[in-house]
Amino acid sequence: MGAGHAHRLYVHGSSAVHALPAHCKLAAVFCFVLVVVSTPREAVWAFGAYALLLASVAAVARVRAGHLLRRMLIEVPFVAFAVLLPFVAEGARVEVLGLSLSEAGLWGAWNVLAKGTLGVAASVLLASTTGLNELLLGLGRLRLPPLLCQIASFMVRYGDVVTDELRRMRVARLSRGFEARGPRQWGVLAKSAGALFIRTYERGERVHLAMLSRGYTGTMPPAPGDGPAARADWARTAALPLAALAICLLGWTL
Repeated sequence: MGAGHAHRLYVHGSSAVHALPAHCKLAAVFCFVLVVVSTPREAVWAFGAYALLLASVAAVARVRAGHLLRRMLIEVPFVAFAVLLPFVAEGARVEVLGLSLSEAGLWGAWNVLAKGTLGVAASVLLASTTGLNELLLGLGRLRLPPLLCQIASFMVRYGDVVTDELRRMRVARLSRGFEARGPRQWGVLAKSAGALFIRTYERGERVHLAMLSRGYTGTMPPAPGDGPAARADWARTAALPLAALAICLLGWTL
């Protein structure tokens, strides 16, 4: 996969959570989300307990609450959808602050908000404690097809290169007095997009030839640290989904 590539979500640290193997954390988060989704929406207390579990992991990882909350703004479109549910859903109506709302819609909105928020929080926490290169290696350890792992790795690595090329083209247009003020300028923007595609395609060919000249045969060489996890690591990462599973079972029985 090559050298490490930092991403904006990652928080550098040396905590016990950071040190866990990436594939163990991926499996733990996946199982945690499955348990959360399986929890009955009427067990309101259970979702609070899940939030406490994530807060405990964040505290151990030394990830600040402000960092998590800012990164969770990606959930805003789903929040807007959930807010509309009580108004558009059918069924029995209840009065809330003078508004006639659907009871089924209220439960649906709560279901989307609670489970979606916990899933996003768990994902952001995973990205905050695991480097991007480690995530790709972890996916490979979990038997994701190697070709998909390589495509994702190249996309991440050269995404910044393409973005920088786009920035230089924008600066060149501005230096010539170009400003996109209306449809008349769309032709120039379309030509810029075509030029960017050609440049990136040619760069991709050069990179591929360089890889072949260095012995690339379709598979990447093993990276340092890309090995099986110890039982102790699996046991530590299993603590989160197992605790969540216990809460889920209580939610179904109580």
